[in-house]
Amino acid sequence: MAWERLKFEQGPIRPPSEAGSLLIRLTRNCPWNRCLFCPIYKNEKFSRRSVDEIKSDISAMAEAAKQIRLISDGDSSPGVISRQAVATIQTEYPEMLQIAYWLYGGGKNVFLQDGDSLLLPLHDLLDILSFLKEQFPSIDRITTYARSKTLLRFSQSEMNLLRDQGLSRIHVGLESGCDKVLEFMKKGVTGEQHTKAGLLVKAAGLSLSFYVILGLGGQSLWREHALDTANVINRVNPDFIRMRTLAIHPVSPLYQSFIDGSFTPLTDDQVIREELLFVESLEGIDSYFISDHILNLLEEVEGQLPADKEKMLGTLKRYLNWPEDKRDIFRLGRRTGNFRQLNDLDHQAFVQPVEEYYRQLQSQNITVDEQVRQLMLRFI
Repeated sequence: MAWERLKFEQGPIRPPSEAGSLLIRLTRNCPWNRCLFCPIYKNEKFSRRSVDEIKSDISAMAEAAKQIRLISDGDSSPGVISRQAVATIQTEYPEMLQIAYWLYGGGKNVFLQDGDSLLLPLHDLLDILSFLKEQFPSIDRITTYARSKTLLRFSQSEMNLLRDQGLSRIHVGLESGCDKVLEFMKKGVTGEQHTKAGLLVKAAGLSLSFYVILGLGGQSLWREHALDTANVINRVNPDFIRMRTLAIHPVSPLYQSFIDGSFTPLTDDQVIREELLFVESLEGIDSYFISDHILNLLEEVEGQLPADKEKMLGTLKRYLNWPEDKRDIFRLGRRTGNFRQLNDLDHQAFVQPVEEYYRQLQSQNITVDEQVRQLMLRFI
């Protein structure tokens, strides 16, 4: 069957939780792009795509979905995307692969790219959301990134309109609630602005994900970072608290601060100490706490607040109470992909190669901190 070659544009970034979502690009890159810790979009210009461009992409994706369903209906039940269809598309039409995977996963969720899509005018956003639902009636969740300052452009009634037109969830890079940290990192927002933006989203009945970067305060501001960030979150009560751990990439502006000594990063153990203080300080909220990123040392610190708070604290304390060599072996195993949770150290088959690696580093006078820093760069 000869398929029409269809073109549409997709950006490079989406949250891990949107891995199965259809990616629709509304803007290119980040309009702020000054955060010291961020290596993404550097040397790239921000631009808004036109409504016609975006609709053209959506139409092309809808046509691609029709073509994928046609080939799939030949070897499976109507409307069900088969594995064979996905394999065929991967080989012969790789430009359609993301849509094939999306349909295979149910074709329900959409993520609007790139870093701050809600910067488009409100009437354009409403038009795009309406057209998107017309072309894909099966959609039941539409999500996007947005900066807190961008959200504060909207009145409550305007935010409600976005909800009514189908926007479901907003992902916000809170990073920190501490004004000193936000100022040093050139985030371009204050803790109070984060709070007001979060409350605006929640009042509209939209799902809200706040992202927090462990270690962002460095050695000098770790306590303020933990406590002030918990304070903002306690005031907003976001639906999700998504944890990230700072890794300083050579491309990021923060790398120069690391080299010249004006920013001293936390060790893994200090990050866990900070996370312990942060979780202890979360009060009066029912957010879901999740560590859904490979950079996090303790991925298993996850749960529904307040019910799972003590369990999460127990995991953090368990790690901190281990002897140093055991913590080092776990750190190496986690960063090399051998371990995912603390109990993995109970399985000798998992532990043996990591212990050998640990001894090798010792023989070469390479510290675990040095090696971990290099390993973490692979995941940015």
